[in-house]
Amino acid sequence: MERKDFETWLDNISVTFLSLTDLQKNETLDHLISLSGAVQLRHLSNNLETLLKRDFLKLLPLELSFYLLKWLDPQTLLTCCLVSKQWNKVISACTEVWQTACKNLGWQIDDSVQDALHWKRVYLKAILRMKQLEDHEAFETSSLIGHSARVYALYYKDGLLCTGSDDLSAKLWDVSTGQCVYGIQTHTCAAVKFDEQKLVTGSFDNTVACWEWSSGARTQHFRGHTGAVFSIDYNDELDILVSGSADFTVKVWALSAGTCLNTLTGHTEWVTKVVLQKCKVKSLLHSPGDYILLSADKYEIKIWPIGREINCKCLKTLSVSEDRSICLQPRLHFDGKYIVCSSALGLYQWDFASYDILRVIKTPEIANLALLGFGDVFALLFDNHYLYIMDLRTESLISHWPLPEYRKSKRGSSFLAGEASWLNGLDGHNDTGLVFATSMPDHSIHLVLWKEHG
Repeated sequence: MERKDFETWLDNISVTFLSLTDLQKNETLDHLISLSGAVQLRHLSNNLETLLKRDFLKLLPLELSFYLLKWLDPQTLLTCCLVSKQWNKVISACTEVWQTACKNLGWQIDDSVQDALHWKRVYLKAILRMKQLEDHEAFETSSLIGHSARVYALYYKDGLLCTGSDDLSAKLWDVSTGQCVYGIQTHTCAAVKFDEQKLVTGSFDNTVACWEWSSGARTQHFRGHTGAVFSIDYNDELDILVSGSADFTVKVWALSAGTCLNTLTGHTEWVTKVVLQKCKVKSLLHSPGDYILLSADKYEIKIWPIGREINCKCLKTLSVSEDRSICLQPRLHFDGKYIVCSSALGLYQWDFASYDILRVIKTPEIANLALLGFGDVFALLFDNHYLYIMDLRTESLISHWPLPEYRKSKRGSSFLAGEASWLNGLDGHNDTGLVFATSMPDHSIHLVLWKEHG
């Protein structure tokens, strides 16, 4: 058939084909296929694949592709990455999808990172770490050996752990290497806190002392308590030291001069915790930037203004039971915005602006969990047998780690949390170093550390 005649015939048959019903069209195609040879069938197969199997991620504008991808869960997206190089490129560059997936896992997001492929890599790292937590494989243990008597006081800061012992010594350890950096002779230590130049100790001999690391010399001695000093805190900027004692009082001292500026009364039990912290919220009683003193005993948390006036009055007293039937655990968290303490009823969180209880987190499956650390995303808790991580968004325990038979202390100074930034959300870099430390009956220090990423 000539080309011109073929085109006329094709136009006529096309018009007739379009006028048919769907059923008639299908029958027509079936008949034509039955008359076709191998060449025609191969041609038909090649064209059908192009018409029916369209790559929508390749054809759609990138913004529409990203919109569609947001409806898929991360695991499905990872499977889709295996379809082709083009799909992997598009899906990996969908920043919002991977950032959301990381947030859902409790990961911190740094919006300043511009690398389009960065957040998929972060998610893969995050899912591995969370899997290790779920499988109880995220940590490892170590020990520090060097004291010859019970270790009663621990304090951790920037990779260094200070230990105070009944062997009349205090030691400063590099947690990463396990090496003792400093060792000085002291009195019996019930509480310790340090910086680069000095060590401050609270003692069972009813005094507080300040020591110089480099020489081991005692540079200041604070006398005035009539009972053991269980907790201390200080601030160089204010030139103030505070101490809590078994004599039911809190004392405020001039750090450099060693003189007592004030004695705060009102507690009816041993004062086991004092915290000196800058306030971050405004209320009728304080403003952001004001320094606040918190003191805690077995039943109450008291809030004091920091000043040099003699008749300093308590701003507020917090408790979890009016009749004192419920005891507070000897741990206290205060970040300038919230106060958190644990009891037999659960974790109590107070808003520091209003002093109202924001929430009570109960763990009915495990009673009497003690607080170690509290953040925006996670909390670190423990009991006599395990260390626990709680996801505060769901108030569920997501991981636990076995603990040895450590030395028990009603005051809570013989155990502590290590690095705390990860409690506000993991970021792939802050899950390193010390997680937990406690003193042991054999006078060693048991360490729980983050295991390196696989």
